[in-house]
Amino acid sequence: MKTHFSLSDFDFTLPEELIAQHPAAERSASRLLDGRESTPVDRRFADLPGLLAPGDLLVFNDTKVVKARLFGQKASGGKLELLIERVLSPHADEGHEVAAHMKVSKKPQPGAVLQMEGGFTATLLGRWPHDDGPLYRFRFSSDPYALMAQHGHVPLPPYITHGDSAEDERRYQTVFAKHPGAVAAPTAALHFDEAMLAQLAERGVERASVTLHVGAGTFQPVKTETIAEHTMHFERFEVPPATHEAVAACKARGGRVVAVGTTTVRALESAAQFGPACNDTNIFITPGFEFKVVDLLLTNFHLPKSTLMMLVSALSGHAHIMALYQHAIAQRYRFFSYGDAMLLARQTPPASV
Repeated sequence: MKTHFSLSDFDFTLPEELIAQHPAAERSASRLLDGRESTPVDRRFADLPGLLAPGDLLVFNDTKVVKARLFGQKASGGKLELLIERVLSPHADEGHEVAAHMKVSKKPQPGAVLQMEGGFTATLLGRWPHDDGPLYRFRFSSDPYALMAQHGHVPLPPYITHGDSAEDERRYQTVFAKHPGAVAAPTAALHFDEAMLAQLAERGVERASVTLHVGAGTFQPVKTETIAEHTMHFERFEVPPATHEAVAACKARGGRVVAVGTTTVRALESAAQFGPACNDTNIFITPGFEFKVVDLLLTNFHLPKSTLMMLVSALSGHAHIMALYQHAIAQRYRFFSYGDAMLLARQTPPASV
């Protein structure tokens, strides 16, 4: 059994036409690849309640996607784009500061005042989180959340080729989104509608939430063949006391903790590893990681050579995951954010492939 992995071990060839450009007509109408056993089973997402048992605990990420893509121009007239990664100080007495990715032909100097679409300004203060950090720190002329809501665009992933629409504003958001701050949706949760949540509750499946504000780093490619050399991005998260209690009660009664999405896995396992005081995580879950909380994972299909391919391989075994992906490609599943889902089980004993 393989014990050492390189970046190329997580690669696969995906026909471009399998990248979903739009969501299914209804949230719960997608397909579900049941990968809990060695032989995959093709199902519908609507089958999910029957695959879970009374006493199981579904844990969702209740972050809310903000319209974080903003357009503007430099004093010279050169066009630019900002993608807000984090609001650092939303209130006027704190400076309206944000950390953002900047796409521009020639970077402006600190102190430059950018004229943004919608009539507000963004003043470049420097790099973030340190002098040679990967992001840029800006001061907005007004409340960042209000400006994004009024003038921003839905930050669709780079593999979705159309501009954002009213459909995207509605569907690139979970039905229970609560806390604004994400620049990418927790996509496994996009499949749930109110009817599905009601069916799960009727079956006796319990529900809890974490909040992890998904950053643009979730799409950041791994550039080092030796995966241990990759630097993970930080994301803000919170696991509230009620969720800690719900997880403990679930374990005590013999139920299974079902993480909805890799972001939920990252939050739960970060809290378990670093303690409840931790609220910023760059946890890097790769094969060999010992899971302390998650028993099942509901997730979408992920990009080749991504950190999320490594996470699911850590949970269910590298060979098993690669076989599931080949099955999904052969059966024409729809991939990535607007695509289909899969249900995975933690290896027993914990992953040490």
